[in-house]
Amino acid sequence: MRWHFPEETHSEASLFWSKWISGEYWLRHGLTPPLGDEQILSKAEKIRRKHTPSSPQKQPWVTVRDALSDLPDPLDESSTFNNHDYKGGARMYPGHTGSYIDEPSKTLKAGAHGVPGGENMIRYEDDSVRYFTVRESARIQTFPDDYILEGAWGEAMRQLGNAVPVKLAQVIGKSVYDALASLDDCCSDEKLLDEQLSR
Repeated sequence: MRWHFPEETHSEASLFWSKWISGEYWLRHGLTPPLGDEQILSKAEKIRRKHTPSSPQKQPWVTVRDALSDLPDPLDESSTFNNHDYKGGARMYPGHTGSYIDEPSKTLKAGAHGVPGGENMIRYEDDSVRYFTVRESARIQTFPDDYILEGAWGEAMRQLGNAVPVKLAQVIGKSVYDALASLDDCCSDEKLLDEQLSR
């Protein structure tokens, strides 16, 4: 059987284009584009030259803001989203700085000693941080909003940190299924040929 990893559908270059060349990212979120520093402007120029006359063809990587933008503030007590409760006490420390809101999330993890809290945080533009809610973490792992996680915050976060992102599992699973199905088709054709030759 021949199997290969599925082709990528999203790219960093597309996200960079939408933020620093077209500005579409900021417009979509109703934000004023920030000023890029020299490093950002240099990278933008390289991407512009590489992809001119049009933008990259792949979808942009999904940022934390993209994944969570339609969720209510977890401090809003009128919110009816399951597993979307605020947890206080978040703080940064070396090596545990959270996920910038306008970048893709860092990997959500859970280990033998529990959930590394510093990894499971949103980091805002002003460098303030707060913990992801369970629902936000589930969104980042592409679980549907009606999927309920049981247990306290730490237990639910452990489940999510040990989970494979749902959409990734779907893509990989489908590619393996397709490879096996083509093998079955191939074997069926060989059996038919053998039967015809044996007559």
